[in-house]
Amino acid sequence: MANPTPPSWLKSTAWAALVWNLLGVIAFIMQMLMTPEMINKLPVEQQAAYSDTPLWSTVAFAIAVFGGTFGAILLILKRSLARSVFALSLAAIAVQQFYNFIIINSVELLGASAVFMPIFVIIIAILLLLVSHKGITKGWLK
Repeated sequence: MANPTPPSWLKSTAWAALVWNLLGVIAFIMQMLMTPEMINKLPVEQQAAYSDTPLWSTVAFAIAVFGGTFGAILLILKRSLARSVFALSLAAIAVQQFYNFIIINSVELLGASAVFMPIFVIIIAILLLLVSHKGITKGWLK
């Protein structure tokens, strides 16, 4: 049986996913490089959020962005492992957002605008998981 030809949108979606996740990697690196002096320039209520971030939340952030990047690369390479990696990334996003919304209450800390980007991140992660799942079921990913 011949391999089904993936739709033309899959390649552009995979590359867009890579760019999106690389932006997440940049955000992670920028957060890791924040010095105490930089944190001290933030509003007082935000300083604790950056200074006291628990290791588990930082690890979740790393797994989310590096996992998403690796998943996008696997999607570009048309590998079925992309689905598992995207699932791991989505789970890490959930852990990270638990910290942001439940533990530190980022909405109270930063205002309602702090909701939009995390929701956008979650939606994109779910869509990438669904695309990779569809790719497996349709035979586009090996």
